[in-house]
Amino acid sequence: MRLRYHRAWFALGVLWIAIVIILSLMPNPPDPLSFEQSDKLSHFLAYGWLMLWFCQLYTETARRWGWALAFVALGVGLEFLQSLTPDRVYEALDMAANSGGVLLGGLLATTPLAQGLRVIEARCLARSAGCR
Repeated sequence: MRLRYHRAWFALGVLWIAIVIILSLMPNPPDPLSFEQSDKLSHFLAYGWLMLWFCQLYTETARRWGWALAFVALGVGLEFLQSLTPDRVYEALDMAANSGGVLLGGLLATTPLAQGLRVIEARCLARSAGCR
């Protein structure tokens, strides 16, 4: 069953993608974590979030595979684009972290977490009284 606010959720997902692209290409992106190779964890979590988000919008296996391939391609493409900028560097480990995140998101989509947007719609958005 399609989400009631599918278009809004999709638009928000596109915004998440835009944020990932901007952070991937900006000269000195913020890194909230401060340990060796912490950016790999950021990559892993960001791509996991993207995959889980879109798996909530599209439950069909073929569409999920399509999103997975698109996000892996995005991660690879952004790494190559980074190599063309003066302030960023190409790192194969970043591509691996991105792809691992996509895998994580796909796996999490088989758990109750994949119902997050449905729960929000049912408990918060469908009632004028607010969340319950």
